[in-house]
Amino acid sequence: MAVPITEDRPDPDAPVGRLAGGKLRTFDIVFFVVGAAAPLTVVAGSAPLAFRLGGISAPAAYLFAGVVYIVLAVGFTAMSEHMANAGAFYAYISRGLAKPASVGAALVALLSYCAICTGFYGAFGFFARNTLADLTGVTVPWPLWALAAVAVVGCLGYRQIDVGARVLGVFMAAEVLILIVVAVAVLVTGGPEGMSARSFQPGQVFGAGAGGMFVLVLGAFIGFEGTAIYSEEAQEPKRTIPRATYLAVAFLAMFYTFATWAATVGFGADGVVSLAQSDDFGNMYFDLADKFVGHTAKSVMEVLIVTSIFAALIAFHNASTRYLFALGRERLLPRRLARTHTKHSSPHVASVVMTAVSVVVVVFAALVHADPYMQLLLWTNGVGIIGIVALQVLCALAVIRFFWKDDRGHHFARVKAAPALAAVGLTAGLYLMLTNFELLTGRTGWINGALLSPVVLLGLGGAGYALRLRARRPDLYALLASTDATQNTKEAS
Repeated sequence: MAVPITEDRPDPDAPVGRLAGGKLRTFDIVFFVVGAAAPLTVVAGSAPLAFRLGGISAPAAYLFAGVVYIVLAVGFTAMSEHMANAGAFYAYISRGLAKPASVGAALVALLSYCAICTGFYGAFGFFARNTLADLTGVTVPWPLWALAAVAVVGCLGYRQIDVGARVLGVFMAAEVLILIVVAVAVLVTGGPEGMSARSFQPGQVFGAGAGGMFVLVLGAFIGFEGTAIYSEEAQEPKRTIPRATYLAVAFLAMFYTFATWAATVGFGADGVVSLAQSDDFGNMYFDLADKFVGHTAKSVMEVLIVTSIFAALIAFHNASTRYLFALGRERLLPRRLARTHTKHSSPHVASVVMTAVSVVVVVFAALVHADPYMQLLLWTNGVGIIGIVALQVLCALAVIRFFWKDDRGHHFARVKAAPALAAVGLTAGLYLMLTNFELLTGRTGWINGALLSPVVLLGLGGAGYALRLRARRPDLYALLASTDATQNTKEAS
């Protein structure tokens, strides 16, 4: 992970580019956010573990998390009307709280998104290897699958962003469709106990094991700020970003809730808990597809979970490159990262750097014989999820502070009450995640502290750097987080 540059600003003459404005429609951005969430991966890969930890309350937990994020979106979108910056967390926290906090937040966000992105290459290799072996009997080592994905994702990231959006749209539609088909088949056929609302009883949601369950549930919504990241490239950002945010969060909340509730119908409330506690709990949704739709549906789902992860890789690669671009433009990282392609207007230098980082991580994991799922995926995503949720708390506080003295035409409930409630809910979620972090890593003891230490060190280090810059180079400090897409002061030279 790179560190902030020094005050002498190496490479001061490197040209700064602009991202391609007006490229993305509302549903393009929704595809990026939902694609990053990888709904099939969440439902088929993580929801069984949520049932294992929290019992039949998993559907209500997903619904609760969705409500928290919708409430956060109320204030988040109000603030989005007053800025358009690919730095998202960095820009919001700077305007709402303070520049030192925003610099630390920017480095934490970059670390988090890069960690999640590189970790998903492990998941891609793991599921691609297993799917091919199950369907054909041929085994291809996971690192080869992962490196192939790095190459394709890197090419898409290098090109125009709407190309990646179209690819995401196809994959997302397919993975959502297969789960809807299975869920509808379950409801039409009926399960052993019929339809039941037991999953939504409050006593079930906050019972034993809820802490561990919420680690997975809140992590399922990671990528929430993805709408703001693309504000510079959106058509009519003041309308497109709010629409995309509400649509993405609402869709994920309803989809996760519906898909997990369908499992309680298909296996029965007691049956789904029994299956979740068995050694075969990971095959819950594949078994559901096989039982209610047929073996072909199970095979299709095995293929689509691979494309689901691939869609997430495209989304997280784009998110990571836009943070590299934004921080290069702000001189917190080398300014070469802020160059854009002459034809595609894409942050091609940042994309190449992210691709190189991904190659290094995959090759290193292969050389040390790390497990692609239990270590490369869960360890990196554990760190990334903690970092992003912490920044979401700060973002909620930033919204309140931004509108503290002037509501700027918005209602009190939207810009103060809603973000305050979201901050409380996310703080509670962050506490549960930290106290149950070993569930993500599968390790206990010092290793968890070591994994989380970069989040703390980068946050504090970035804030310290900004304070030193304020004392020694106030001219450069004044430029931090001053870039909006609507400004002309930093347009391409």
